[in-house]
Amino acid sequence: MDQIVAFHAGNDDFMGSVLVARGNEVLFKKSYGSANLEWKVPNTATTRFRLGSVTKQFTAAGILLLEERGKLKTDDPVKVHLPDAPPAWNKVTIFHLLTHTSGIPSLTEFPDFETWKLSRRSIQQSIDLFRDKPLEFPPGHRYNYSNSGYLLLGYLIEKISGETYETFVKKNIFDPLGMKDSGYDSNETVISSRAAGYTPGPDGIVNAAFVHMSIPHGAGALYSTTEDLLRWTNGLFGGKVLSATSLKKMTTPFKEDYAFGLVVADVNCRKTIKHGGGIEGFNTELTYLPDERLTIVVLANLNGDAPGRITQQLNAVAHGEKIILPTEKTEVKMDPEQLTKFAGTYEVSPSQNMIITVSDGRLSASDGSDKPDPLFAMSPHAFLFPKGRSRG
Repeated sequence: MDQIVAFHAGNDDFMGSVLVARGNEVLFKKSYGSANLEWKVPNTATTRFRLGSVTKQFTAAGILLLEERGKLKTDDPVKVHLPDAPPAWNKVTIFHLLTHTSGIPSLTEFPDFETWKLSRRSIQQSIDLFRDKPLEFPPGHRYNYSNSGYLLLGYLIEKISGETYETFVKKNIFDPLGMKDSGYDSNETVISSRAAGYTPGPDGIVNAAFVHMSIPHGAGALYSTTEDLLRWTNGLFGGKVLSATSLKKMTTPFKEDYAFGLVVADVNCRKTIKHGGGIEGFNTELTYLPDERLTIVVLANLNGDAPGRITQQLNAVAHGEKIILPTEKTEVKMDPEQLTKFAGTYEVSPSQNMIITVSDGRLSASDGSDKPDPLFAMSPHAFLFPKGRSRG
């Protein structure tokens, strides 16, 4: 497992902390790279990382706790709790918000979001940004990932409980589970052991773009550590947070394998419950295999897709499968016609795109501001930059 993560860290596409456990037994735990590059402060097991959308499962659990207390029902129309909701939301239910099937457009896709995210906003101001937008489809008809829906859920938690989202999650989830290194992130508060966030740049790693943490709210504002997230998975799936009925609701997918703040699917014939997160400077993956009580946590303070690939490889090793790490001597040769399907523009981070082209029988990549670099084919579906270059 160390060789796998060290490979990615050595290629400069991963900095962060990793933990693999079976039940309470930690099989592997190690940190890589720097929590702060300027001061060369290393990441450790207690380094706190922004979770991005891994936050959503905590929001979903909060809604279910309120349902258990008789404060709401997940099949309630939103207008039951928000009487001033626009007419377009008349048939939108809390269930639709939880499963990304409401049809409410995601504010993070709006053209002006990159400017909007730079300033402190109340949750009401954020909701006002999308409340008068037309629905993308009738509620319940299809799935389309919407951060707006989880902002609304965070707002419902506050309105119904009479507490801030931060206070509610701390009091009802973090404190009971002993998650002392978890909380709602802040741009102003001094938070000990918090990692700085970075992103790949044309000439190497750079500081990530700014986002005011009042914006992501119930959709992505929490921070945590690998050890605290193990406490969370063991607590949630061990019956310490929700009733069995609520947990079943939370882990029953509706459309596109999405349940309540969680993706639930069979991966390699194994039931897998997972969610990833991406926010300026951070990418995260939290995966749980219930049949084996296997938890895999990968938290990175460098934008990119390495946490997803690391999770897949650690999962394979945990099941006794052999992983062959690529070297320059094991480059896969591919038919140029096969390569054309990979050409296009990809989002590497909220502030960076990567343009993939085919030339001289190889893939090349550029961010549009520099000369394209050829990519190394490590498999028919995975490519790396030459060693020494930033990559996504």
